[in-house]
Amino acid sequence: MPAVTWTGSLPGHVQYGDLLLGPGTSWSMTAQDPIQGWEESVPSDTGTVLRAQQHGAIAGRILAQARTVTINLTGRCEPGQASLVIRQLTALTSPVGAAELPLVVQLDDTPLVAWGRVVRWAAPPSAAARMGSLRGASLQIVCTDPRRYSVAEQVASAVLPVGETGLSFGGPPEVGLSFGGPPEVGLSFGTPGSTGDLIAANAGNEPTHPVIEIRGPVTTPTVTLGALRLEYGLTLGATDTLVIDTWAGTVTLGGQDRLYSATARSAPEGLFTLPPGTNTVSFRADPGSTDPAAQATVRWRSAYL
Repeated sequence: MPAVTWTGSLPGHVQYGDLLLGPGTSWSMTAQDPIQGWEESVPSDTGTVLRAQQHGAIAGRILAQARTVTINLTGRCEPGQASLVIRQLTALTSPVGAAELPLVVQLDDTPLVAWGRVVRWAAPPSAAARMGSLRGASLQIVCTDPRRYSVAEQVASAVLPVGETGLSFGGPPEVGLSFGGPPEVGLSFGTPGSTGDLIAANAGNEPTHPVIEIRGPVTTPTVTLGALRLEYGLTLGATDTLVIDTWAGTVTLGGQDRLYSATARSAPEGLFTLPPGTNTVSFRADPGSTDPAAQATVRWRSAYL
C-alpha cells in the first residue's frame, strides 16, 4: 500500500491527501452529523441465488461494495476572504485523475486510513460567509476499497530455514560436552538456526491483503499461510526482488510482469490474505536453495470494515 504521511494528532482531525481539516485549521467537522459513511457498514453484494424447483435460495459470499464518506464542514476566515478560502479547499479536493488519495480520520485516539477520491463538493454561498462564517460545506469521497486500515504499516521478515549446529562434543578426539565456565553457563547448542517463519498480526476485524517482497538468491520461492501457497518458478539473483501485491493481484520483478511464473500449486494472489489475529507465514524454496541471504518480507496494515 502507498505510504501515508499523517500530520494530524487530535480527535476531530481529518486529512485528505495533503489537506488537513479540523482543530487548528480553517475548516472543522460540524458538531451535528459531522461525518457519514465512516463508522457504518457499507452496501453488500450477497451473491445469493434462488434455488431451482425448491424453496429458498443458495447463500452466496457476502462482499462489501465501495465506501462513500461524506464530511460536513464549517469554517471561519477573515471577512471578505470566503471565496479565497473556498477556492483553496476545492483546489485541494478537485476530482481529477484516477489516483486515490489517503483519507485519514481520527475520531478518538486512533486514526484510520482509507484511499478514495472526491466525487462531489459543496460550499453554498450565504450572507454569513461575507462576515467570515462558512457553513454548509461538504466533501463526498468514494473509497473503492471499503476497508479502513491502521495508519502505521507493519513489517516482518524471514530467511530460509536453517538448522542449529547442535551440541559440541569437542575433538576429535572427543572431549565431551562443554558446560562453559567455570562457573558453568550451561550446554551450548551451537549457532541458532532459523525456522523460516514470520509472525503477522492483524489487529483488525477484516482480512487484509499484504505486499510480499522476496529477495534472492533463491530458486522457486514459496510463501505459505495455512493451506494457502504462493509459489513461483523463478530463480532470483542476489540483486533481484520479486514483489507480490496481493490486493492488486500483481507479481513484478524489476517492474516487469512475472505473474505467469506462478506454478500450478500456487493460489490466486487475491486469495492470500491475513485474517484477523496472529498469522504464521512461512518462507520456503527449492530443496537445493539454501542461501542465508535470501529473505521474504511481508508488509501489511490491520484492516477494519
